[in-house]
This record gives sequence, structure tokens and C-alpha cells, in this order.
Amino acid sequence: MEEVVLLDESGQATGVADKATVHHEHTPLHLAFSCYVIDGDNQLLLTRRAASKTTWPGVWTNSCCGHPAPGEALTTAVTRRLHEELGLAVEAVELILPTFRYRAVMDNGTVENEMCPVLRARTRAVPHPDPTEVEAFQWTPWDEFAETAATDELAELSPWCLQQVHQLRALGPDARRWPAAPDSELPAAARNTATQA
Repeated sequence: MEEVVLLDESGQATGVADKATVHHEHTPLHLAFSCYVIDGDNQLLLTRRAASKTTWPGVWTNSCCGHPAPGEALTTAVTRRLHEELGLAVEAVELILPTFRYRAVMDNGTVENEMCPVLRARTRAVPHPDPTEVEAFQWTPWDEFAETAATDELAELSPWCLQQVHQLRALGPDARRWPAAPDSELPAAARNTATQA
């Protein structure tokens, strides 16, 4: 059973829940992450979520999303999920947006409700996606993608990705040069495990 960390409004852990049962019309606030994989040419790895996903199936989004297990460091969780979803090894994982939070509602009423720090990973490897997780992928120049997403509000992108892109654009057009953020700005539940490996 995969568990997610439940949070209070201050970002403190309040318990755990079975991931398979946590997403519904009254999804409790919980800890997650989003990762943007960037290659040496400032290209972003975009992925299309598998049609079997509970939330936003078949939608294009950032490289990888997931939930740290109880007691698992964010960077460890990101590395694990990149391997599980994309068969991808990365060279570095860095915290970029420590305080990102969002709530979004699907047409069927299912809610995402997450404190969701955003991290960047770098790679030179070729993805080998698990089709039960990722339906498709493509590399796209970050600056072009960010400009399009910010101006056109692309309906085919996940709601969290659209919101994150607005904040990431403010950090500059070269995703390889975004400044890393300190772990001290993370929600407490993530900060308590940030340095664990």
C-alpha cells in the first residue's frame, strides 16, 4: 500500500492515508511534489499522463509528479518516481519553488489538494516510460514552452503545471540557471525529511 502524508494548513504532518483512497470530492490536504527535468540544451521533458490515472488522465504535464512516502526525503522521492515512471536516471535534483500549493477540481468532482514543492532535475539520459504511468513524452525548448503556456493558457496542460509555469518564468528563460531555494522554506512535513537520504 502506498501512503501519502496528510497536512494541516501550516504544513505540519497530521497523519497518513492510502494513496488509492485519498483523491475524491473532499481530498484532504497532503504532501506532493512536481519535477521539471531539463537537459543540457535547456529543453523540458513533457509527459502525457496515462489514461488509467485517477486524476487528469491523458493530460500533458511537467516531467513527473508524485507523493513522498512518510519519512522519505523529497529528493529521494523525486529520484524514485523518475525511475519508476520514466526509467530515467538524473544527475541532480534541486528545490526551486518550495512553497507552491494548489487545489484543482476535475469535471467529475475529483479534487487535487496539495502542498507541492517544485524541483528541477538534470539529465542526459533517454526516457523509457512505464506505459501505465506515462502515455507519451516529448522534449521541448523551455523558453518556447513557457511563453506559450503563459500566453495561451493551454487547456491540454494540467492545472498545476499551468500555475507553476507562471512562477517559473519569473526565474528566467534558462531553466538550467534557476536558483535553488533553501530547504528551510519547505512545508514543515517536507523540511523535516529534506536532508534525509
